Amino acid sequence: MTTPMTTPMTTPATTPMTAPATAPATASVPFSGTRGGEAPLTWGQRLMWRAVHLMGPSQSFLNCPWVLPVHGRRDLATVLAALRRMLERHESLRTTFADTPHGPVQRVARDGELTVELAVTGPEGPLGTAERIAAELGTTVFAHGEDLPLRCVVVLADGRPRALAFAFSHLAVDFQALSLLSAEWRALLRGDDLPPPEWQPMEQAALEREEPFLRRSRRSVGYWRSVLETVPLEVFDHPPGEPEEPRFIEVGMESVALAAAAVRLAERLTISTTSVVMAACATVLAVVSGRPRAVMQLVHSNRRDPRTRPLVATVGQDGLLVLDLPGTGFADTCLAAHRSALMAYRNAHYDPFEMQAMREEIGRVRGGEPDLDAFFNDRRGDGTWPNLPRLAPGDDLTLLTAKTRTYVTNAWPGVRFKVFFTLGTDPGTGRLSLIVDTAYLPRETARAMLLGVETLLVRGLTEDVPLAAVGHLVRAHGEIRGGKGLGPDR
Repeated sequence: MTTPMTTPMTTPATTPMTAPATAPATASVPFSGTRGGEAPLTWGQRLMWRAVHLMGPSQSFLNCPWVLPVHGRRDLATVLAALRRMLERHESLRTTFADTPHGPVQRVARDGELTVELAVTGPEGPLGTAERIAAELGTTVFAHGEDLPLRCVVVLADGRPRALAFAFSHLAVDFQALSLLSAEWRALLRGDDLPPPEWQPMEQAALEREEPFLRRSRRSVGYWRSVLETVPLEVFDHPPGEPEEPRFIEVGMESVALAAAAVRLAERLTISTTSVVMAACATVLAVVSGRPRAVMQLVHSNRRDPRTRPLVATVGQDGLLVLDLPGTGFADTCLAAHRSALMAYRNAHYDPFEMQAMREEIGRVRGGEPDLDAFFNDRRGDGTWPNLPRLAPGDDLTLLTAKTRTYVTNAWPGVRFKVFFTLGTDPGTGRLSLIVDTAYLPRETARAMLLGVETLLVRGLTEDVPLAAVGHLVRAHGEIRGGKGLGPDR
């Protein structure tokens, strides 16, 4: 299960999305694409199809809020024309999804109409208003068999459009797809003549039914089977306790120190910052869960095939990271995590229905499916922080930790995660969040884990932190409920 971003399932903000008195409350965007049709789901769509049905009433968690600014002084007609061209170019945005006797299918509408609401800018400014409205839009579940997979509100100031607020269905887009839409948006506003996309989800679905892709799926499923035959059946070695209310929360952390330390460690070890942060998260999880091995699902973009790189659709799938913590220090853990991640990515392209059949078979043999509700997701497109403050090589990053901020960002009555780390896209700071099931990890434990990740990275610059010290690093930031791996002084 993947999620590129999170949407709160709390009560929506009460500020009304009121249109200006001189404009209608809604506008219509009719579209006419070059084709329509029906096809089986792609593997990326199949993964989301299963996730949507597993989430049930909480599936709005999988909605994708997004904001596009209106560049230049554009009138409403120009903005709506650009939105129409976006719909016509990308078939995933004109797709509904339905179950049939032969399995779920995608249905691309050639013609149709999108109703867009108009809203006035609030006190937070056009982009801030759009961000708030996008979050509100994301709280409503899509009727995937009937609704187009996007909702849109145009935010106006002084009668002129200034930003667009969206909520997309994760069945239609992943985070890379949203980045692609952002990249072409300015050209669409200018009316540039863009070349038509050469690859659409129906082509991808046909390709995945060919033998080379089926063989790739069998190889990936075989790798997962070899892991699931031996991993512990539970993420944690301790039973659940009394959950907090709400049970599932997301605790966030903004830390320049985390990002700066990750950059320096990655350069020193010649690996990616993704691998460094992932190693720290996996180490903290393993220690708190009382396991010598970290088993996590990695959200992977799966766009190594050149045909999928410009594809606006949901392509990403989950890899399976297996990290046996070295008995030495954190530097070795980073290198081991990098190697394990490469193995996970190589085996992250598969038919999710075939994968689920294998997992159910393992469950019958072992008396229960192994619990894989631990995730890591790096949402940064290029794995960098381009706007980090400039720091001298010898600057002491421990001084920056005083500026680190933690907060609760989202809450839900129910989602299917026990622990989910997400590295956010802010270009000027390390934004790491952690979704937890508070029956296993209370709010204060989640906060201590995030700060423990930061401390582990910063300390890793000046010493090779031994695994035995990680529990102490986490405990220093708050009381935690954890497993045997925390050691005698827990």
